Amino acid sequence: MSKVHEALRRAEQTGILPPPGQNAPHPPAPQAPQQVGSYYRNGAAVAPAGPTMQEVLSRVQEIPFQPLVDAHLLDATRPSEAPAEEFRTLRTRLNHLQSLSPIHNVVITSPSPAEGKSFTAVNLALAEAQLSDNFTLLADFDFRRPIVHSLFQIDRSPGITDYLMGKAELHDVIKRVAGTNLYIMPAGEAVLNPLELLNLNEVKVLLDRLPSVFNWVILDTPPLLFAADASLLSTLCHGTVLVVRIGTTTIDSVTRAMQSLCENNVLGIAVNGARRGELYSKYTYYHSYYYAAENARTGGGKLDEPPPA
Repeated sequence: MSKVHEALRRAEQTGILPPPGQNAPHPPAPQAPQQVGSYYRNGAAVAPAGPTMQEVLSRVQEIPFQPLVDAHLLDATRPSEAPAEEFRTLRTRLNHLQSLSPIHNVVITSPSPAEGKSFTAVNLALAEAQLSDNFTLLADFDFRRPIVHSLFQIDRSPGITDYLMGKAELHDVIKRVAGTNLYIMPAGEAVLNPLELLNLNEVKVLLDRLPSVFNWVILDTPPLLFAADASLLSTLCHGTVLVVRIGTTTIDSVTRAMQSLCENNVLGIAVNGARRGELYSKYTYYHSYYYAAENARTGGGKLDEPPPA
């Protein structure tokens, strides 16, 4: 006990303990983190980079929907076409996944070139934007061989690379397709090393901010086996959809592509390149019966009549 008393006496002398008869001071109350911005990232307050996303969207330019004739994009005026049905099915499955977990930005990629990743990304964005109040952003992060601007017949620059390099404001690189819920971010001017640009912290900050106003942010990215861009972007996004093509994509390339993603955040595989005749014949039968039934119900025709042209 003498050693204990001696330790207490030394503590009083050094000021660690108060003298007898005085209360020990209370430790200072922990200070709540000061919010210096409008959002948090990784538990830390982050100052917003310029205007809010709502302010950004209020300043974006509207463009007409004038796709290339042979772009094979969904046409809202022809909803019964087989490709539209397929992309609505993909949309339904993704929206179901979103109801189970917070998924808002998705990488669309493929193992190799010419397997339909851009075709899938663009039409999925169009399908999502057809839903009421479902604001969707299509972002062309394929800085090596961008194509989104060509499909919509808009300028490539200013775009994402211009914004990341500080050459353009965010509202300058986002375009809204008039009369729709679809927004587009073209790739921007060509850069010497896209991967170095994607490693900038501004990329993560941008991808963190966009879901505050867009329900879906769909990224068209380079093929996995030809560049590391998609693998990097997949670590910054909520999920990845791998596009493969029947008769072209090999099992080995799919295996290597999945390994490059470390099998993280893979939402599924979209199969492209089904035979047109087989796919259309199934939908032609279904929609022929549907339109004939509608005609019979409304008095417009008999049940066995063909659908309207």
